[in-house]
Amino acid sequence: MTSPSLLVAALGPKMLDLAGTWTDGTLLWMTGVKTVADHIVPRIREAAAKAGRADPRIVCSLPIAVTDDVEGARSRINSDYAMYATLPSYAAMLEREGAGDPAGASLIGSRAQVLEALHELEAAGATEFSGVPSGNAEEKAGALEVLVDFQRGE
Repeated sequence: MTSPSLLVAALGPKMLDLAGTWTDGTLLWMTGVKTVADHIVPRIREAAAKAGRADPRIVCSLPIAVTDDVEGARSRINSDYAMYATLPSYAAMLEREGAGDPAGASLIGSRAQVLEALHELEAAGATEFSGVPSGNAEEKAGALEVLVDFQRGE
């Protein structure tokens, strides 16, 4: 019997070191492209390499909305996820990202813009993406369509 993969929610340096040393990877939230590339990936991969482990899984989870009404979607996402800007660990990731609020780390825009952002996360080192369709019903439906298209290799 094979044991299930073990992932740890790790954002800060100590937890990333622990995750890279002892687990199969990390689960991220409110952590955008810049932070994934410049902070998460180098730290956890270095810890894994020092421990003789394979490159870890990096599961990035963010709100996603496909829309022409970017400002409206930003407002809805900031309202829905306001508490994350007040929690120290997530606030630190938003600050590191240069995002003043949850919408600043979210994937919001046209189908093409959101697909581009997903590919940027992949290039930054995210091995998996767990999208959280957000906004109004139309924006959520658009997000689901884009996630399926991304999975199909678009």
